Amino acid sequence: MSIAENFNNIADDFSFLDGWEEKYRYVIELGQQLPVLDDVYKVEAYKVKGCASQVWLKIDIADNGIMSISGDSDAHIVKGLVAILISLYSGNQSADIATFDAKDLFKQIGLADQLTPQRAGGLGAMINRIMRMAA
Repeated sequence: MSIAENFNNIADDFSFLDGWEEKYRYVIELGQQLPVLDDVYKVEAYKVKGCASQVWLKIDIADNGIMSISGDSDAHIVKGLVAILISLYSGNQSADIATFDAKDLFKQIGLADQLTPQRAGGLGAMINRIMRMAA
């Protein structure tokens, strides 16, 4: 699916949730569903700088430009944010990813205003890392 379709699917899922507590619970559930990231990738080279918690993103770009993202975090909510970013971006062309800023998604689903400044900064660092790799 395209990034726009992924965006709409994620926004639709969140539209059924009432209040930020229910949205946070859902974010945590999304993180719990992430496949386990092998410990070989939980090293400095894959660590996202600027996050208060530990976050690792493994980003691969195939010869055809398709970006594959996997990740993990030691914090439940942040792991859920990683899951949302993976759902949004992974499997799409790096050229398309480089032009689609996920911050709008987090505003639309009502999480942007609920994140602590530290989590918002970490989310921005994750998005920036993905965008840099895609560019």
